Amino acid sequence: MIWSFGSRYVSENEAEFKVWHPFDRDIELKLLTSKRTVPLEQEDNGILAATARVARNELYMYRVGNSLFPDPASHYQPDGVHGPSMVVDHSSYSWRNEGWKGRPMDEYILYELHVGTFGEKGTYMDVLPKIDHIRNLGITAVELMPISQFPGRRNWGYDGVQLYSPQNSYGETGDLKRLVDTFHGAGIDVVLDVVYNHVGPEGNYLPIFGPYFTKKYSTPWGKAINYDDSYSDMVRKFIVENALYWLSEFRFDGLRLDAIHGIYDFSPRHILEEIEDAAEGLSQETGRNVNIIAESDLNDPVLVQSKERCGFGLAGQWNDDYHHAIHAFLTGERNGYYSDFGRFGQITRSLKNGFVYDGVYSEYRKRTRGAPLMAVPLNRLVVYSQNHDQVGNRAGADRLTSLVAVEKVKAAASLAVLSPFTPLIFMGEEYGENAPFNYFIDTGDRKLARAVREGRSREFMNFGMKYDLDPNNPEMFEQSKLKWGRMDTKSGKAMFNFYRDLASVRKTIGKRRMALHSVSSPAENLIRISYGKDEKLDVFISLSNGKISLEGIVPQGSKVLFRSGWRDYGGTLEPSGQTAVEIEPFESIVSSPP
Repeated sequence: MIWSFGSRYVSENEAEFKVWHPFDRDIELKLLTSKRTVPLEQEDNGILAATARVARNELYMYRVGNSLFPDPASHYQPDGVHGPSMVVDHSSYSWRNEGWKGRPMDEYILYELHVGTFGEKGTYMDVLPKIDHIRNLGITAVELMPISQFPGRRNWGYDGVQLYSPQNSYGETGDLKRLVDTFHGAGIDVVLDVVYNHVGPEGNYLPIFGPYFTKKYSTPWGKAINYDDSYSDMVRKFIVENALYWLSEFRFDGLRLDAIHGIYDFSPRHILEEIEDAAEGLSQETGRNVNIIAESDLNDPVLVQSKERCGFGLAGQWNDDYHHAIHAFLTGERNGYYSDFGRFGQITRSLKNGFVYDGVYSEYRKRTRGAPLMAVPLNRLVVYSQNHDQVGNRAGADRLTSLVAVEKVKAAASLAVLSPFTPLIFMGEEYGENAPFNYFIDTGDRKLARAVREGRSREFMNFGMKYDLDPNNPEMFEQSKLKWGRMDTKSGKAMFNFYRDLASVRKTIGKRRMALHSVSSPAENLIRISYGKDEKLDVFISLSNGKISLEGIVPQGSKVLFRSGWRDYGGTLEPSGQTAVEIEPFESIVSSPP
């Protein structure tokens, strides 16, 4: 591929540099390692370019006017967002798993992972020793929270400002490639979370170089990226090539597009369509499966509808409705957007229709929300009982483990993993981690730190919660690191066994067709999901405070394959292959009819 932005070696001692700068021509390339200044020549569409002899790992910046700035498409920032960029030799890494082709979306059991808090050192290399843990859990795809270069060393990743540069505090580019490569060797896809709706405030030098942003729209997080205003053609190319960059140079198997409801584009061809088309082109060229998944607050099926039905054709999208329905029912919370949820029937409605609000009036939003999925398969929706948002965007950043009894935690997990949707597990959930996942940043800008703190305080007022924490305090980050010692406790091992076997049952369900039957009365909240036709599986999940008789519901002679109440999972029941006659409060049972 011919790239339009950034720097690349074209030979052992020579590199090509390209930067978009359509206005002011007072710009030149400064090679800092070689101590040379190189003039730039104008190419088409405002691209300025140069080819020059360079040292290995050459450091460079662009002089614009009287100041030096890093490359907007830098591939590595060894000294952070304000420092020089480095020329990276991507060909220097030798891939060990060249034949890895990735998995289709319908095989995904996702595991969301934040590199900085996953291990004690918070690096790519620190993740490697835990890959066996993830594989033994039964995970088929890992989703890394954003890793594009952000200010400092501590951040969720959604404040990235250099979209082509992997975070320097996590390790070097070769370390990231080794991480992806090792996951592939373990039979696990790697999906990268990317942010194409805004960039963070600190270290955002994009406006110095060109009109990357527009005043036509605004987002809650910063200026809107310019997808349909003047000069937007090159901005769109910058973003589409960024998607291809991660998929090709680092061999990610897919991308999770953050908060696409914050992407404003009224072009005849939406930027999401363009990204999907580019990913499909790469897939056809390489024979690899490439999955583009969107996070959206819109409940709009156009994202995952086929192109034949005038949709964008994305592989999947997140489904917050399902989470909210489960969470509100189990916790009793009714603050903020949870005020729209909490009824048992909303869980079964989501299982049947995908979204709860699919053209239904939302009292919280004071308007009708969403549209029906129609013919879209339910496994195109990603669901979870916990994730970074639903934990970290709480005043106490408390996990579900800290909010409800363990039986309810297991019921929520069963509803996610054994659903007809594509399940996602948040790191640590599998062994009952109870450490908070705080929101944290790392900035020396006191004004920015204060603005972030005050902004979150105002946000939590909508939930009736008081927020008096400081995201810039390093302790917020330290508290959020996984406490792996909990995995070695009796309860940690039991919970891991439970999640491992849940994943195993999920794989048994495979691509079998789902038929939903809900059994409910004023005293009983029982969900039944039947999978398959010839080799049928029945999933029963109780959301009741009391025992429920299964007589007349479970066929005589059925074999019980899984019960969340077994001793191996921290319960009191002994494993038995006999037909279950009753289900305990908040228990899940999987059986195979005779």
